[in-house]
Amino acid sequence: MADFYPLKVKHIKPLTPSSVAITFEVPKGLIQTFTFIPGQYITIKKEIKGKELRRAYSISSSIKSDGLTIGVKKVDKGGFSDYANTKLGVGDVLEVMPPEGRFVFNTTAKPTHIAAFAAGSGITPIMSIVRAVLDGHPKNKFVLVYGNKSYEETMFYTELVKLQLDYTDRFFIHFINSRSREDDSLFGRIDLSTVNYVLKNKHKSTVFDAFYLCGPETMIHLVKDGLIEQGIDASTIHFELFTTTEILDELPVGAEGRAQVEVTVDDETFSFAMDKKTLVLDAVLKENIDAPYSCQGGVCSSCIARITEGKAEMVKNQILTDGEIADGLILTCQARPLTPTLKVDYDDV
Repeated sequence: MADFYPLKVKHIKPLTPSSVAITFEVPKGLIQTFTFIPGQYITIKKEIKGKELRRAYSISSSIKSDGLTIGVKKVDKGGFSDYANTKLGVGDVLEVMPPEGRFVFNTTAKPTHIAAFAAGSGITPIMSIVRAVLDGHPKNKFVLVYGNKSYEETMFYTELVKLQLDYTDRFFIHFINSRSREDDSLFGRIDLSTVNYVLKNKHKSTVFDAFYLCGPETMIHLVKDGLIEQGIDASTIHFELFTTTEILDELPVGAEGRAQVEVTVDDETFSFAMDKKTLVLDAVLKENIDAPYSCQGGVCSSCIARITEGKAEMVKNQILTDGEIADGLILTCQARPLTPTLKVDYDDV
């Protein structure tokens, strides 16, 4: 389940002073394995200073591309994003997990109008979705609101401007800069007034079929609440969190005692005892069980498993719906046992 494949770096392109676009070459024998739905991400595994790091990065390339491109913004010193921006070279090989994720756009046969709100590196999955929408139907429209500090810090700025020129009557972009006043951009940050500006002013005659939000958690909640206040159906609002720092929030105190845990991965079953205050994924990894995971912060979907016996609670959840939780699904990186016995199945998802 957690298989990684060696992919060679085909091209590296600077996007901003602190970010690069990395394109991987996908061998013919792995084309099917790395076929993706616009909006999905890949997980990269790399050992740095003797420590294995796993990081999830959204795919920004078109589904029609012969390579796989991601955007990596430098947010850590000595971590993978630092390595990718300063040391990674063309021809280097990285271990990559096949695409996954639920923040996706599926092309339909009828005309579709999409609006997206992105900030910073949250643009990366949106790039793939934009291209899929514009290529999907000659009457499709896409409105993008994209916030950054300045044009200099705007990832994929050149590509977005080119798309705007190529699809003048179908692709509309509103740049917002918070640190500099520049031509053809709004000043400030994405907020409720921005939502009103798009829905009630610039594009009031457009009925949007879906909304895609990607960026910091505060921005996503603000925009989502603003859309719902405007009468938008919550089921049409899709979002994905992009964090720029490690998850450092203090976890609330968990239940006392220990739990006997049974974990199924790739048709193998493992049993061990764990402290109920410990997160399930942490305990699984401590037992050297090769379970799938990536962000370990509750903002991707790599570590989803199904509870087949017992109960667990999640500290944080921005991925699973109420229905999926009722169906037994959990994010193991955020879950702790509540019962003396807990059985989870990574295969049954």
